[in-house]
Amino acid sequence: MLSLDFLDDVRRMNKRQLYYQVLNFGMIVSSALMIWKGLMVVTGSESPIVVVLSGSMEPAFHRGDLLFLTNRVEDPIRVGEIVVFRIEGREIPIVHRVLKIHEKETGDIKFLTKGDNNAVDDRGLYKQGQHWLEKKDVVGRARGFVPYIGIVTILMNDYPKFKYAVLFLLGLFVLVHRE
Repeated sequence: MLSLDFLDDVRRMNKRQLYYQVLNFGMIVSSALMIWKGLMVVTGSESPIVVVLSGSMEPAFHRGDLLFLTNRVEDPIRVGEIVVFRIEGREIPIVHRVLKIHEKETGDIKFLTKGDNNAVDDRGLYKQGQHWLEKKDVVGRARGFVPYIGIVTILMNDYPKFKYAVLFLLGLFVLVHRE
């Protein structure tokens, strides 16, 4: 049985081996965080990688597609560009296409978005009284994608027990693997 084998392996480890495995696990987590922060700096986006969570952008992107984002200040927002934005009061970012741009005489740019698979624009999604998005609302712009890789993230959010099982198995592997 898996759990008994695991316990036997842990019991056979001396303290030095156990500390080494815990340190390895810490190094893996630290490396992942450093890579994420590095991507944030390089792309200029607070979230350089996002998963498409709904079918609102089909056929361009499907649920579970992994998007790579950039958000350079100097790049102007254009009609037809796919942006990821946050709405005040909502935690989850939205992936939609820029439908219209409204430029004021002062140079400020506001824009309207819409999902490719939606019948109407996104004004119903924006906060009360907001009719246009501003550049400050943008998390990033889609520059590339990998189809369906993000489905694991969706499964972990939809089924929390699955998430804990995956994390447990990964932690178990790191602790027991002796190489």
